[in-house]
Amino acid sequence: MEAISRLEQTLQAGRFAITVEIGPPKGVDVGHLLAAAERLRSYVHAVNVTDQQSSVMMLGSLTACHLLVERGIEPIYQVTCRDRNRIALQSDLLSAYALGIRNVLCLTGDHVSLGDHPHAKPVFDLDSVTLLRTLRTLEDGHDLVGKPLVGAPRFFPGAVVSPAAVPLGPQLAKMEKKVQAGARFFQTQAVYDPAVFERFMRRIEYLGVPVLVGIIPLKSAGMARFMNRNVAGVQVPESLIEEMTVTSDRVKTGVAIAARLIRAMMPMCQGVHLMPIGWEQHVPAILEAALPERDVEPCSDRAAIEAQAPT
Repeated sequence: MEAISRLEQTLQAGRFAITVEIGPPKGVDVGHLLAAAERLRSYVHAVNVTDQQSSVMMLGSLTACHLLVERGIEPIYQVTCRDRNRIALQSDLLSAYALGIRNVLCLTGDHVSLGDHPHAKPVFDLDSVTLLRTLRTLEDGHDLVGKPLVGAPRFFPGAVVSPAAVPLGPQLAKMEKKVQAGARFFQTQAVYDPAVFERFMRRIEYLGVPVLVGIIPLKSAGMARFMNRNVAGVQVPESLIEEMTVTSDRVKTGVAIAARLIRAMMPMCQGVHLMPIGWEQHVPAILEAALPERDVEPCSDRAAIEAQAPT
């Protein structure tokens, strides 16, 4: 099947894919978002835009993705089920396609109790699996109640998984359901132990779906301990915490650890997904150290993508 996005084209060709996550602002000043994306244009194949991450109210992912498309930067539209019912989700997906967005990452979403509006009413009409099925239904040319569409979208749908979750069984079962529902690539929660990731990749090899390993650069030992206590599916080894504790240059060490992890896990998977959480300015240094011969060209516009796509 002909690739419809730069990310899909990269994975189809067997090249190592690089994506990065950027959060929209809490407000309407999109200057930092666009500057960060522009700075990373020549380093990544696509830019994830978060959808009210951690249930904190921000500018919408759909709008931010559209702004990237206008600048020739390929987005990955993150969609959570927490805040919208199936009518709104279907409408937003059709809107995304009409605005030139092709990559969609389907998530259930964090509960509102974790965010800055804890008294908001959660929706969760769908979850990540049924949202993936919804994408497939729209692509088949009708909505969830069988009404025909005047023009059907076509997406490159993805999902998430946590390789370091304990127990791992529920993650594997959910991942299989996501693949059956239509997921064609996965981005993972942050992984800090290559041995754990290798075991995970061996267990999901039969699924035959591309996996981009998630990396959150460590800013401090305190950050590592916080994630171990509070972030499900993340386990930072004590050796890395000690390394961040004794360093005299936390930025240099955090960059070095992230690059080292990418190099170690690159042979096991099909790409890397960086979640810099405010450290976007250090992503180039991480990638230059980890992948000095990385295969990334500056972001192309859609006409160029379609011209280069295999037939």
